[in-house]
Amino acid sequence: MRERNVGKSRPRTAVTVVIAALVLIFAGLTAYSFFKPDAPPGGAQAAGGPSQGAARPAGPAERAGPAGQAGNAQAARSATTVRTTEVALGTIENSVVINGDVLAAGQVTIYPTVAGKLTELRFQVGDRVSRGQAVAAVDPSRPGEVFSQSPVISTISGTVLQAPLHSGDTVGTGTPVYVIGDLSVLEVETFVPERYANAARRGLTALVSLEALPGESFPATVYEVSPVLDPASRTLRIRLRFDRPDERIRAGMFATVSLVTSARRDVPVIPRSSVINTYGSWIVFIVDHDNIARRKVITLGLENETSVEVLSGIETGDRLVSTGQNFLSDGDPVRIVEG
Repeated sequence: MRERNVGKSRPRTAVTVVIAALVLIFAGLTAYSFFKPDAPPGGAQAAGGPSQGAARPAGPAERAGPAGQAGNAQAARSATTVRTTEVALGTIENSVVINGDVLAAGQVTIYPTVAGKLTELRFQVGDRVSRGQAVAAVDPSRPGEVFSQSPVISTISGTVLQAPLHSGDTVGTGTPVYVIGDLSVLEVETFVPERYANAARRGLTALVSLEALPGESFPATVYEVSPVLDPASRTLRIRLRFDRPDERIRAGMFATVSLVTSARRDVPVIPRSSVINTYGSWIVFIVDHDNIARRKVITLGLENETSVEVLSGIETGDRLVSTGQNFLSDGDPVRIVEG
């Protein structure tokens, strides 16, 4: 009876041993797979061969796997392409553009001293005359009275520019006989609008362009300013002389004058196109050493069609975004292109 009970317990013990062995094997495989080191490139360890040098530490993108690499690529693509220019000191000028006429310097009109009949014209247009020379004669005789002829005297030396009368015409003391001027020195006469009248003064510089000479500009300087405004046109007459004579310029040509009314030198000057107006403030973007765009609020000074003076907000040497600034926000990464 005791022997049969022992025989029946043996199969149960064997099953228990087998189950325990299987549990240990499974636990060992699990631990091995968890702690197994990564195989080196080329499968050297996988094949049982020795390792070829120390393994390189994995970078952040490699540790993060494909997701990290995709993030870096997205960051590179988000950089805005811009062009930059360095903030530097320069000169900025404000000007007004007005029209005028080229005249001979010292141009004057010659009048007779008595009324009568013009009996003689001694010169034609283009002739040279001298100061004090008789250029015409007037007979002041009236019916029943005979007078000697009265000469018409030139008050300057120059060239006859206009001779509007003919011999036999009746003239008075206010009738122009000749217009004479010095063609060796040319000037431009123009009229400044009233709002710029206070800025007009002797010594102002200008650039003069002529319809007859397109694409060229000629420097000139204001030498005469009228003390009063014309009450009819509300303009101020000024005269300018060319800084350098040019034989191609002739009296009577139509001129366009760009008159410099104010100028600032050795101040920070930036392109007008780089400035953005946002809610009443003027802003620009500069690029720091990490190629990050930084928003700057600036104060403007003198302005013209192409440039502006900066009073505060940026400094000389800053890398100013000149193209592409409309697509930027503060802190955006940028990619700078040349050209």
